[in-house]
Amino acid sequence: MDYSSLRKGLMGIVVSGLLLGGSLVSGTLASVAHARTLDTAYGDVEVSDAPQRVVTLYEGALDAALAAGVTPVGAVTTRGGDNVAEYVEAHFSGERPEIVGVVREINIEAVLAQQPDLILAAAQLPEPQYRLLSRIAPTVVPHAQPLAPDSWEAEARLYGQALNREAEIEDAISAVDHRISELAAAIDDANAGGTAVLARWMPNGPMVMSKALIATGLLAKVGLEVQDAGLVDEGHPHSDILSLENLSQVDGDWLFLATLNADGQAALDAAKQSAAFTRLDVVKQDQVVPVNGQLWSSANGPLAAQAILDDIENALLP
Repeated sequence: MDYSSLRKGLMGIVVSGLLLGGSLVSGTLASVAHARTLDTAYGDVEVSDAPQRVVTLYEGALDAALAAGVTPVGAVTTRGGDNVAEYVEAHFSGERPEIVGVVREINIEAVLAQQPDLILAAAQLPEPQYRLLSRIAPTVVPHAQPLAPDSWEAEARLYGQALNREAEIEDAISAVDHRISELAAAIDDANAGGTAVLARWMPNGPMVMSKALIATGLLAKVGLEVQDAGLVDEGHPHSDILSLENLSQVDGDWLFLATLNADGQAALDAAKQSAAFTRLDVVKQDQVVPVNGQLWSSANGPLAAQAILDDIENALLP
């Protein structure tokens, strides 16, 4: 949806909302009456001390909200999927958010229909969309973080501030750190480490994932030597697509192999029949670990970190 379409749709629904009694406007004014100020990518934003209806427009924001004990009323789908990521399902306590679009195409009308008093968005939210959304409710956009394994922590802390649940987010981050320490010690005791590559299989082939992601960062923190074969440029989340002839570059002691959806899985299933795949040492050693790409290559936040650590523990310490 382009900017003019978004603006047209928003204005039409705002007018309708006003004719129905102006509950959205009055609710927004009430929340601002007890506001705090946050430093965001688009300047200072006033947020309520006690937001009641939260919409998240980014996987990391949904993760942080649930970790803080808040179930959003609206959320976008995860990348490559048609709903929220599977790993967060266990954290819904009876209620679940309405889907209000996908990360790259937010449905403004659907967001407005939820009558939010707080919107948590991604750092990549374009300014025209921010301007529209901020007319619905205070919209919190984090400052862009460098691609790094621990960038999720700064984002989670800002979302925690917006929800007025800083302590819950700090507890969740501390729990991740504690789990890393325990798992690293157990892997070392079991002598189960070694080199590791994270690859995501797309319909047209595999990509090597960066060492600067949350998942590869966790692999390193628990004691594995993460490799990218020099194929990933600095600041990029993954390499170009590899040909099957170059598949040996993902060989090692452990291969964590992610797919995002059924199309990627079908391509991987076909590739597994190829000689290039079966002659990999990691295949012969039966140390290829299938993982969910929605979690391992797209998710962000303390709940994602715990779920990734679950996978690592199950693979290396069965």
